[in-house]
Parts: sequence; C-alpha cells; structure tokens
Amino acid sequence: MSTTLRDVSKSYGRTVALHPTTLTLGTGVIGLLGPNGAGKTTMLRLLSSALAPTTGSIRVAGHAVTGSHAERTEARRRIGYLPQEVVFPRGMTAAGFVDYVAVLKEWRDTPARHREVRRVLDLVGLGDRATVRIRALSGGQRRRLAIAQALLGAPDLLILDEPTTGLDPEQRASLRGILSALTCTVLISTHQTEDVSALCDRVIVLDAGRTRFDGTVAELLAVAAGRVHQGPAPSEGAVGTWKTGTGLVRSVGGTPEPGTSIAVDPTVEDAYLLLRATPARGGADQGAHA
Repeated sequence: MSTTLRDVSKSYGRTVALHPTTLTLGTGVIGLLGPNGAGKTTMLRLLSSALAPTTGSIRVAGHAVTGSHAERTEARRRIGYLPQEVVFPRGMTAAGFVDYVAVLKEWRDTPARHREVRRVLDLVGLGDRATVRIRALSGGQRRRLAIAQALLGAPDLLILDEPTTGLDPEQRASLRGILSALTCTVLISTHQTEDVSALCDRVIVLDAGRTRFDGTVAELLAVAAGRVHQGPAPSEGAVGTWKTGTGLVRSVGGTPEPGTSIAVDPTVEDAYLLLRATPARGGADQGAHA
C-alpha cells in the first residue's frame, strides 16, 4: 500500500523547514536528494511519526500518522526507520539489541520474535555475530545492525537516512541487493548519487524545503543531456570542473571551447549539480508524480 503526504509542512517559529508538500510514495525504491538543510531529515522524521507536522496529513498503508493515538500506533507498526545517527545501549549483544527493538514494536510471541531477529540479522550478514557485544563490532557492522532493526516485520514503509554510511563497497552492493528485492516502499535519503543511479526507481530532490524534482532516474539524467563535456580545459561558466584520471577535464554545464571537447554521458551527480544551479521557476516542482 502507498504512503501519502497531503499539504504537509513543518515550521519552527518563523523558520520553515518544509513547505507544503503533497506526494504519493508507491512500491519501489525512492531516492531523496538535496543539500544539507534542504528538509530531507525533517521529511523522514515526519513520515516516521517522530515529528508532528505543522499542517497537513500523512497516511501509511491506510493508517493516519497524523490521526488518533490508535491510528498512529497502527501506522508505526508498518514503518521501519533508520535514523542517520543510532545510539546503541551499552553492553548489549547484536541479537539483544534487535530483540529489544522488536519488543518495543510489540512482538509478544517470543519464539516468533526470536525467529524474526535471526532472519534480519542473517539478511544483513550478521548472523554469525549475533552473540557479539555491540562495542566489539566494527563501524560498518554497527551500521548493518541498525539496518537490521529497521527491517523487522517486513514494513510497508522503510525509511533509511544515509544507510550506506560506513559500509565498504561489498557491503553496499549487498545492501542494494536486499533493498531491490523488497516489495514495499523504500525511501532512502542519501548523498551517495551512485546509490541512486544503481538502485532507485524514482528520485525526489528537495531544496530549501521545496520539491525541486520528482521523476525517474532517466528523467533526472535528461536534465544534463548534452551539457557535460570532457576536454583539455574547463568549459566557461561550468558549475563544476575537475581533472579525470585520463588527464582531461570534465565540465558540468557551461560552454566548451569549440572543437576541443566532446559531450559525455551525464551521471546522476551531474544532473543534480545542474538542477541545483538552475533557479526554481516560480516555486514550481519539476516532474510528473503527484
């Protein structure tokens, strides 16, 4: 079932963290991009029910996150949430921590709960570390442990804030495999644009609390089509330039010197940089998703 936001906003006094936003998030992996302070974490916390909106309503799997206590409780049972920073209780084992979270989520059937704890630990490759104290785990293992607790109960909405932070390339590839096999709504806030291009069905770009783009990866790449060049010198007016391993300079945007540069295929990062460098047109969103 889908997750919906209807005219959802969040303000702190006179500071608007998220302007009125309406979105429908369906099944699949959705990437959430934006600079620091764009409103990404605010949106994730609103969806997770950790934060109440100033205006608007949120529904997860048919239950109102912004409704009564009973409705909010039902919605929370269908949400898995990985915050950017996770504080682990001292002295717990990996399995003990995930079991503790399962208890908080009201898994009262002990044998079923323990089976679920083992399942999610195996899923993130920590089955053989279940009895190890968290303080003895590496940073990457702790991050995978945090992901495991978010996967408890096969949630309808899985919210992940920078999930690949601290993971090595093999672990990141493994996580992509896990997420791509899920049949729920997965919302990933990340600065890793390669994760978006490799994994996401849809991309939402937030900037200054507003939706700047909402569409497919292909539609985002189209923003940069024909606007990324490689040559001996930077393009005039480029929004970003750097020397590549070939010794040529890659320029994002700008005007290349005629006859010296060639157009190259853009990346998600190129398109994102160009989108950010383009003034919003009257506050209107780009993209076709409602």
